[in-house]
Amino acid sequence: MKKRTLKSTVVLDRTIGRAVYRLHRLLYRLTRGLVGHRSPLGPILLLTTTGRRSGRLRTVSLLYFTRDEKYFVVASNGGRPGHPNWLLNVRQEPGVALQVGARRFGAVGRELSPPEREVLWPALTAFYPGWAHYATLTDRPIPVVLLEPHS
Repeated sequence: MKKRTLKSTVVLDRTIGRAVYRLHRLLYRLTRGLVGHRSPLGPILLLTTTGRRSGRLRTVSLLYFTRDEKYFVVASNGGRPGHPNWLLNVRQEPGVALQVGARRFGAVGRELSPPEREVLWPALTAFYPGWAHYATLTDRPIPVVLLEPHS
């Protein structure tokens, strides 16, 4: 991915991102993932967490990486200094719901330990170089979360 494209992605995220993401989630749900699951950056899933303060269900769309029928998402928050709210929610309540394409199911979220993250990070950044770019924009280590479907 070109450096210019990476910068454009950050600008989009920080300007009209909220409105675009809201529309994306709506289309994803209405079309059962027909629109929104595939993107030029890679596959997208919908992650629903329970708000740690409100107790309300909160849904975000996230680029994901799969390995061994497990889903991994990166809490980059576009390189912002703070963690995304969905990560804080998963830390408090690891039971989540996922929609991957038309398929909906429950899962358990777990933040990878630093050694686990280090092993997976090269594969993640090869899959989507934007995650490496976001890491240069913040001083915090960017967490990786494993979303393991219920058996």
